[in-house]
Amino acid sequence: YLRTGAIARFSPIMKSVAKFAADGGLVIGTCNGFQILCEAHLLPGALTRNHSLSFVCDRVWLRVENAATRFTRATKQGDLLRLPIKHGEGLYVAPEDELRQMEERGQVILRYVDAEGRESDAANPNGSMRAIAGVANERFNVFGLMPHPEHAVEPMLGGEDGLKIFQSIAGSAR
Repeated sequence: YLRTGAIARFSPIMKSVAKFAADGGLVIGTCNGFQILCEAHLLPGALTRNHSLSFVCDRVWLRVENAATRFTRATKQGDLLRLPIKHGEGLYVAPEDELRQMEERGQVILRYVDAEGRESDAANPNGSMRAIAGVANERFNVFGLMPHPEHAVEPMLGGEDGLKIFQSIAGSAR
């Protein structure tokens, strides 16, 4: 059994992605892309099977933990976003000491919460450590998240909250 990221991280394109990131370029990976960025060591931690061992397809609430990044500048600290998730391997894990350092540096960008912005086991759809839904590297130019902002960019798709991520990126390019 091989995970997508375990194979994709060896793809020739990943050398170019790593160089682009090393040169300061913005890299975003959603869902399997997040897995690949972790497997390629462009982001800390790893993604494993959901705690339920089931595929989860739902809309979740996320709290913006760091609004000062080029991926979140169109949001405010504590803003709530509602985005879809669709994954079987979305449980984010990292060693406790690494998680503590990531929290201190502000690398935890998004966290699973309920509609009131509170963390709870029920609001964490995959069992991720510390309810982590998205993280950045230490330079804040690589961002990975399990939810799909690209599937929440217009009302007909169930919401526009994903636009805030893309507006942030577009604003950073100016």
